[in-house]
Amino acid sequence: MTEGAHAGPPCLLVVDDCPDTTASLALLAQGWGYCVRSANDGTTALRLAAQCRPDVVLLDIAMPGMDGWEVARRLRALPGLEDVFLVILSGFGGEDDQLRSLQAGCDLHLLKPVDPERLRRLLAAREEVVVHVPQGTDRPAGRSGRGG
Repeated sequence: MTEGAHAGPPCLLVVDDCPDTTASLALLAQGWGYCVRSANDGTTALRLAAQCRPDVVLLDIAMPGMDGWEVARRLRALPGLEDVFLVILSGFGGEDDQLRSLQAGCDLHLLKPVDPERLRRLLAAREEVVVHVPQGTDRPAGRSGRGG
């Protein structure tokens, strides 16, 4: 969990301009034990993230107004969200897209449609890493400096 985060189940924020996508991902994540919030644009996502301080953000790239990469950069700049687990879920999966996700501070870049079981395993593995490491070292392997 994000250091200093809320008590209770981990919080997951779904950000996608397609309401059907946010609803589907929210239902899945709730079934996996997450407290879920949803947003259909970057501005709303930033406001919700500042309020609920999510542990995980599932983020689309192609949204009107503010794209997912800009949302990711701004999330990383919010106090208390520097270590939020940012996962891009996008139809854009080229090398340039993945590089831009890394540069924006994202932890994973997954191509839509994502296999729900794969996503569940990745999120569960992240929770295992965070829960079972000494305090102050809650970054998954390869996360330091964003270059790994």
